[in-house]
Amino acid sequence: MERIILIETSTALCSAAISEDGKITAYRESSAPKAHASLTAVFIQEMLEEKGLDISDCDAVCVSMGPGSYTGLRVGVSTAKGLCFGSGKPLIAVGTLDTLVAQAASEAEGTSYRHIIPMIDARRMEVYSAVFSPDGRQITETAPVIIDENSFAQYLEEGDVLFIGDGAGKCADVITHPNAHFIQCNPKASSMAQPASAAYKEKRFKDVAYFEPFYLKEFVATVSRKKLF
Repeated sequence: MERIILIETSTALCSAAISEDGKITAYRESSAPKAHASLTAVFIQEMLEEKGLDISDCDAVCVSMGPGSYTGLRVGVSTAKGLCFGSGKPLIAVGTLDTLVAQAASEAEGTSYRHIIPMIDARRMEVYSAVFSPDGRQITETAPVIIDENSFAQYLEEGDVLFIGDGAGKCADVITHPNAHFIQCNPKASSMAQPASAAYKEKRFKDVAYFEPFYLKEFVATVSRKKLF
């Protein structure tokens, strides 16, 4: 049996899951503000205890590789690396946009679309996005997009398009084409099962020591101008 720990902390929702042969057997999530650091490891421990398992009983650890928030991704990746270093298990990384495309199958069950466009909020009217086919094949590069009324026009002219993610809702008032459909949601660890399983079978493992996630923006440290002394 293939058993994988799944960690998704790229947006405001903190979630973790355990999958067995591509099926979710345990799941935890919380939308509490800024709780990723305090909850991620707790969720994993709770699920392992619930199933009577140890980390040694798992085959790999999978974490979201972004794009996403700096803090959230750092928490998820640090937790995943700690588990992998301590247990010797391989590290898998799944793109946040791939997770949202997989999630579309359950969020929009029974509906078919010509294209799926996952969106991660990058503030104001900017999102990180890419265009996917319904079977999960990525058609365009992942890139920042400033949304206006003409965004993704060529795909909308071809048929129904599903925009999904935490950046989708704010675009509904701007992209008004009749073929545009929107689902506002956060990526969930439970939607990582199939992409993680495929990566495990193909042995697409990351270097635990050097792996870095894909942040929305480059993190820049600043120096306070306030005089403390």
